[in-house]
Amino acid sequence: MSGRETGGDAGWETAADLVVVGSGVAGLTAALAARRAGVRVVVVTKDVPDEGSTRWAQGGIAVVLGDVTGDSVDAHLADTLAAGGGLVDASAARAILAAGPAAVTALRGQGAVFDAEPDGGAARLARTREGGHSALRVVHAGGDATGAEVERALLAATSRAALTVLAGHAATAVLTGPDGSVQGLEVRDDDGRPGRLAAPAVLLATGGVGALYETTTNPAVATADGWALGLHAGAALADVEFVQFHPTALHTGRAGPGRAPLVTEALRGEGAVLRDTTGAPVTAGVHPLGDLAPRDVVAAAITRRLAQLGAEHVWLDATGVPDVAARFPTVAASCAAIGVDLARDPVPVRPAAHYACGGVVTDTRGRTGVAGLWAAGEVARTGLHGANRLASNSLLEGLVTGRRAAEDVVAALAGPRALGRVDAAAPRPVPVADRAVLQAAMTRGAGIGRDAAGLAAASDAVEAASDLRVPTTRAEAEDAALTLAAHVLLAAAGSRTETRGCHVRTDHPVTDDRWQRTSSTVVLDGDGRLHVGTTDARRGGAA
Repeated sequence: MSGRETGGDAGWETAADLVVVGSGVAGLTAALAARRAGVRVVVVTKDVPDEGSTRWAQGGIAVVLGDVTGDSVDAHLADTLAAGGGLVDASAARAILAAGPAAVTALRGQGAVFDAEPDGGAARLARTREGGHSALRVVHAGGDATGAEVERALLAATSRAALTVLAGHAATAVLTGPDGSVQGLEVRDDDGRPGRLAAPAVLLATGGVGALYETTTNPAVATADGWALGLHAGAALADVEFVQFHPTALHTGRAGPGRAPLVTEALRGEGAVLRDTTGAPVTAGVHPLGDLAPRDVVAAAITRRLAQLGAEHVWLDATGVPDVAARFPTVAASCAAIGVDLARDPVPVRPAAHYACGGVVTDTRGRTGVAGLWAAGEVARTGLHGANRLASNSLLEGLVTGRRAAEDVVAALAGPRALGRVDAAAPRPVPVADRAVLQAAMTRGAGIGRDAAGLAAASDAVEAASDLRVPTTRAEAEDAALTLAAHVLLAAAGSRTETRGCHVRTDHPVTDDRWQRTSSTVVLDGDGRLHVGTTDARRGGAA
């Protein structure tokens, strides 16, 4: 990538047509599609390109390919609506789900290899079922290494396309002009050196917010960067109170915060069962689908049982699943690392922070309310997930909306545009909290089971642990993003006085019809103050 040195603290500056922030499924899908259309693209990623959440996804991609008798896009949509607790935008969801087959076909064309049925030949993909699904519609790769195969294929395609990837650079601000439109991106490398990329289009594909909590299935890079970048640029967030906790993360017994290995839901789809430490089934009588109920239901059931028994984990018994270690090699390896034989021993599991169902408000083309700013993947709120994401809809959404965002960027750039040198605004001090204090406060007050007192206590703790400063390093930029994200989530969770999906209010345990189809929204004003409001959940994702 060519650029020019501007001297002093100004750092370097270069230009592109589109800057993509993030190197997971949504970001690389968008970057490759835009590059094929002749757009000058730079991908910015703060770590090595495959360090994000995509490669950790295990279960698969939920998609209706038309070769499973009785399944249909309508059935997939019905399952998505049922899981989403009344907050799914049906129009947006249908558009995304219907585009799934073409997106998966395109991914396979880029070299992704999915598991085939043993007797069906390579053309017939193997399927599994996960929680909330009424049919076998989840395609997978490497048994339980779907995300790793998706990331491998996209990175290989990136290399073949000679796509510019700026690794080791954290995005610190979306730069906007006097009219509020995007003019570029400000970044800092691992040594704190600044740089600027002048561009009329920026796509946020930064992933999730798992680092808000002490234990998460997310990698360490999931620090809510996109939420903060979007808010400071003038975009709105919605449905941020709905953080999905995966029911079955491996309980390693390790003390302190960090990543907990995922134990894929597909194990339960193949017959594994949940039992508590007394041997009793966990979900009996809780939901008609039992252990294959939607994730919010299963995670809440496990959490209640842990509280009742004073236990640290429940058991997932997969010993009856045929050839379980061969079918699920990633899980088997994680279990072996703590001395558990997946084929012979029950696995200790408990819920862990997993997925942000809300985020930067976009339509299904990735457009935000800020001219020149797009978002795709987990960082975005398209209306697909509502109050609780249906299993394996995430990789599908990244593939579909990444491509659609790229097409929209290409169309937008076809018109007249003028862009000169980008001058960054004077940096403003922002609250930066101690990460350990923040994570402890969010885990206590904003996990599964919240109440007004706990949310207020968490907000007070984060505020008390914060000081105003201008972030000058990647760690400080991440902590600033987490601080803002914590306040956003706590404010939205405090305003929604009901229980719905993965937002469980113990002081408001009933789903309130007044909140039906109503999304919380959060914006940041010019003085750095948050404003929480509501909007119709069906207006966020026009197809």
